[in-house]
Amino acid sequence: METTKTVSTFHSLKIDEWLINQCKLLGIEKPTPVQSNCIPPILEGRDCIGCDRTGSGKTFAFALPIVQTLSKDPYGIFALILTPTRELAYQIADQFQIVGKSINLRLSVVVGGMGMMEQGIELSNHPHIVIATPGRLADHLESCKTFSFKSIKFLVMDEADRLLEGNFDEQLQTIFQALPEKRQTLLFSATITDTLTKLRECALNNPFMWSAPVDTATVEELDQRYILVPADFKDGYLVHVVQNFREEKPKGSIIVFTDTCRSCQILSMTLLELGFQSLCLHSMMSQRERIATLTKFRSNTVKILVATDVASRGLDIPTVQLIINHNVPSSPKEYVHRVGRTARAGRGGLALTLITPNDIKLLHAIEGRISKQLLEYKIKEKEVIKIMTQVAVTKREQEINLDEQDFGEKKRINKRKKLIEKGLDPEEADREIEADIEWKRRKGDKNSKSRKGSWKRGSQATSSAANLTSDSD
Repeated sequence: METTKTVSTFHSLKIDEWLINQCKLLGIEKPTPVQSNCIPPILEGRDCIGCDRTGSGKTFAFALPIVQTLSKDPYGIFALILTPTRELAYQIADQFQIVGKSINLRLSVVVGGMGMMEQGIELSNHPHIVIATPGRLADHLESCKTFSFKSIKFLVMDEADRLLEGNFDEQLQTIFQALPEKRQTLLFSATITDTLTKLRECALNNPFMWSAPVDTATVEELDQRYILVPADFKDGYLVHVVQNFREEKPKGSIIVFTDTCRSCQILSMTLLELGFQSLCLHSMMSQRERIATLTKFRSNTVKILVATDVASRGLDIPTVQLIINHNVPSSPKEYVHRVGRTARAGRGGLALTLITPNDIKLLHAIEGRISKQLLEYKIKEKEVIKIMTQVAVTKREQEINLDEQDFGEKKRINKRKKLIEKGLDPEEADREIEADIEWKRRKGDKNSKSRKGSWKRGSQATSSAANLTSDSD
C-alpha cells in the first residue's frame, strides 16, 4: 500500500489549466486525498487501485487524467468505464460531459433498458468514452461487429468490488477478450476486498495501490443510529420518522432503502396515499422510468425516494439529509454504501436503521465493519401507536392494488425471458420459476414463525440495546 501524500492544488498534480478551470466552475478548488494520491501515477501510465469512502471524489480521480490524456491525442474509442448499475453509469457520464466540454468530448452510455439499435449506432460512431454496465455491453460484443475496443487506452472499473464479486463473471470474460493486452487498468471502490488485493498481485501491471488511512468506513459528519422496533410495527415507525423529518427540515431529501422490488413499490404507494409525495426506484422499472425518477429527485421536485440497492452505489445527490434502512442489509458492506448517499463532500447527514430483535447479530456485524457503535434513536412510541392502524390498513390496501396491477406477473415474465435466453426451453423455464416460488413461500412461512417467536422472547427483555445484546450472546 502506498504512503498517503497531501497535495493542496491541482497545479501540483500537473493537471492542465483548462481542466482546473472546469473544476472551479463546479466549485472544486482543491483535490481530495484520493485525487492527490491517484492522479499522478495514472498520468505516469501506471495501473491503479484506489479505495476511499463514499463521497470522497473517486470519479474525478480517474476522469481528470483520462480527459487530459485524451486531449493530447483524441480518438475513439479511448476509454471504457464499467459500472455495476445503470444509475451510476449516467451519473459518471454527466461528470465526464462537464469536464470534457472544452474538447467536445463524445461519449456513449450503454446500459440495459434502452434500445440496442440506437446504442449500436452510437458505438459504431466511435465515441471517445464508453460508460457501460457489463450485461448490455457483453450483448453488443456478441451480436455486433461495427465497433472495436482494440485501441482503447484506459479500462476503468468503478465500484470494482461489486463488479468482481462473481455476479458479472461471464459478461466480464466476454468484455476482457475484446480488450487489448496493453492498456491502463484503473479500479476504484469504497471498500477494499480480497479480490482487489489478489488482482494487484496477479492481474495488474505494477499497480499503484492506495487506500484512505481512516479508522472507520464512514465519514465523521454522518450521524448513524438505530431504532428498535417490533417487526410488525416497522412501517408505523417509518412513517413517524418521515413525518417528523419533513416538519423539521422541509427542504431536506430522504432515501428509504428496502430489500425487494415489491416492498419498494408498496412502501412508495403507501407513503403517497398517506400524503407524502414520494417516488420509487427498483430494477423492475423501465430505464426511462428510472431516469425520470432520478431527475425529479435530483431537482428536489420530490423529496422522498424509496429504493432498492440499485440506488446504493455512487449516487451523489447533495440534498439528501436522511437515509432510512427499512431493512437491515445482510452485508455490512452494503450498509456502508447505503448510508454513504448522505453526508457527502463534508456535508452532514443522518442514517437511521430500523432493527428488530431478530436483527441484533446483523447490527453487531455492521458496528464491527464501521468500527463504531450505533446509538439508539429515541422515538415517542405513543405518537407511533396513534398512526399504527391507519398505516397498516393503508399498506394492506396498496398491496391489494399492486396485486391487481399484475406486478408479480411482470417479474415472472422477465425471469422467464432470461431463462429462455440462457438456453432453457419454455417448459423447463416454467418449472424452474414454479420451484423458486414454492421455495420462497416456504422460506417466508419459516421466517414469519421465527419473527413471532423472536419478538415474544425479545419482549421479555428491556428495550435497551445493551440488554438485547447480552440476551443474544
